[in-house]
Amino acid sequence: MTKESFIIWLIAKIILILVVFVALLLTIAFLIYAERKIIAFMQSRIGPNRVGPIGLLQPFADITKLFLKEDLIPAGADKFLFVLAPCISVFTAFMAFSVIPFGRDIVIHNVIIPLQITNLNVGVLFLMAIFAINVYGIVLAGWSSNSKYSLFGGMRSCAQMISYELPLGLSMVGILMLSHSLSLRSIVAAQSKHWFILMQMPAFIVFLISSIAETNRAPFDFPEAEPELVAGYHTEYSSFKFAMFFMAEYASMITLSALAVTLFFGGWLGPSFLPPFIWFFIKVCLMLFFFIWLRATYPRLRYDKLMKFQWTVLLPFSLLWILITGAILI
Repeated sequence: MTKESFIIWLIAKIILILVVFVALLLTIAFLIYAERKIIAFMQSRIGPNRVGPIGLLQPFADITKLFLKEDLIPAGADKFLFVLAPCISVFTAFMAFSVIPFGRDIVIHNVIIPLQITNLNVGVLFLMAIFAINVYGIVLAGWSSNSKYSLFGGMRSCAQMISYELPLGLSMVGILMLSHSLSLRSIVAAQSKHWFILMQMPAFIVFLISSIAETNRAPFDFPEAEPELVAGYHTEYSSFKFAMFFMAEYASMITLSALAVTLFFGGWLGPSFLPPFIWFFIKVCLMLFFFIWLRATYPRLRYDKLMKFQWTVLLPFSLLWILITGAILI
């Protein structure tokens, strides 16, 4: 690579990182608005409608309110870990999107620029490592707050997320066997003839259930169950630190939706009358709509049933499906 080509590549990468970061922030803001409006429609309510036309400026009003609130730290809290915990959650949530491909390569002055922040040969393993680190933010938030409610919420989340990472990882094994690669870009390329959802529907169902538990979304939102734990691991948080946990949850939703699209629905692949990144965006929006729909319609389960379901149903079934996929391939 010549010096001129390297400069073009570097500038393109910096612009791509900024675009992805800003796009994630805006998507999180309007995803919260969309969730409130969709759930309101499903439950015969109105939803946000005061700030701006049909309430479109409500996300910015919420952000302003959170910034202006008093930032409190409990007297008995471990101040360093108390501040570090939301930073870990946000950092890991945004880092996970760095290996997601969302379009075909573009060429600028004979320099190939992939629409992906970084194309790791072990992208799937990188994501699993990031998901494993994410739990530290929630556990540290519960422990450092010096509150029993927060501690219970953190420990619940630790048990839930670690448990459901097992079937989440196992549900991807069939995809890796079919694509012969750990690179997410290669997995998308392997779906040029048919999407993997056609052959891996049982694995997709396991992936979907595990994703809901991984993001602490209803009906698996036990770490922040209001009737039992007030607000769970972030009970003692306020102002921008609370907003960071909120951002991390929705960023994880977006990342897992994008990962589901990449693994099972062909990523950016689609008919040529729309650009590839538009197809990717549409598919991700449909996955996010499912998350919202589920929250609006399904009641919270009991915590013991959730854990029993993982160890007695999902985990054995995931292992069995790997054997079935291997037998079919052979």
